Amino acid sequence: MARCDVCFRHCEIPQNRIGFCGARACGEERVYAANYGRITAMALDPIEKKPLRRFRPGSRILSVGSYGCNLRCPFCQNHEISWSEAAMRAGDSAEEIAPEQLVHAALRLKPQGNIGLAFTYNEPLIGWEFVRDAAKLAHEAGLQNVLVTNGTAELPVLEAVSPWIDAMNIDLKGFTDRYYRQVLGGSLETVKSFIARAVQVSHVELTTLIVPGENDTVQEIRAISEWIAGLTDARGNAIGAEIPLHISRFFPRFRMTDREATDVRLIYRLAEAARERLKHVYTGNC
Repeated sequence: MARCDVCFRHCEIPQNRIGFCGARACGEERVYAANYGRITAMALDPIEKKPLRRFRPGSRILSVGSYGCNLRCPFCQNHEISWSEAAMRAGDSAEEIAPEQLVHAALRLKPQGNIGLAFTYNEPLIGWEFVRDAAKLAHEAGLQNVLVTNGTAELPVLEAVSPWIDAMNIDLKGFTDRYYRQVLGGSLETVKSFIARAVQVSHVELTTLIVPGENDTVQEIRAISEWIAGLTDARGNAIGAEIPLHISRFFPRFRMTDREATDVRLIYRLAEAARERLKHVYTGNC
């Protein structure tokens, strides 16, 4: 048995078994990424789809995903590769790609406007070793790297990958412990700590998906934007007002089909409330 230190769960994983995320395993009394280099999805996307609006606008990026996740969002649009049982099945059929091969694929797409690699689709940081290795090689080849993450990782994981990450989109899914703990199976404090450090080492944009009946009040979006506005750089200078926030519309899917899609008018109203403190607020899925 060995302990995994990637996220707040700190799973104690028995020999030859996997942790909660479905991707980290124990072998020879050590924890390793069983999903290392196992790619379930790959596509050349507009950078705005990550979503990033203030990092290399108009460019395209090779998006890659593996399998597994350390949250259990009931509305997950990628549950086939994220939730444990389905994730393991996806992993069995995943294509195994070495970091060097991935970088070569990214370089071949430069004539089509590709600027680098985006680690996305599932939660990339549960396989942070592959992110680190591929991103480092990508930088050496003159490419840029984007991380799309739920932010549910301990700070040593962030420090391990951040030297090679140029931009991040991080989910700030809500602003109550209840929502994170009871609905998402996560830890709000872990995410807040991750974001507070990430903005000091990379370009960061944040995304909040507005789920009816969960995180859809003006009071909560004001609390989120006030907290973001208070973030500082490594020298203590206030930078929060410049951090972009994407407020996105929810659509019923997966295990949350009992809700209506978020009212578009509500999304616009929440965006206006966020603009009281933040300069760059964008609406999504409207």
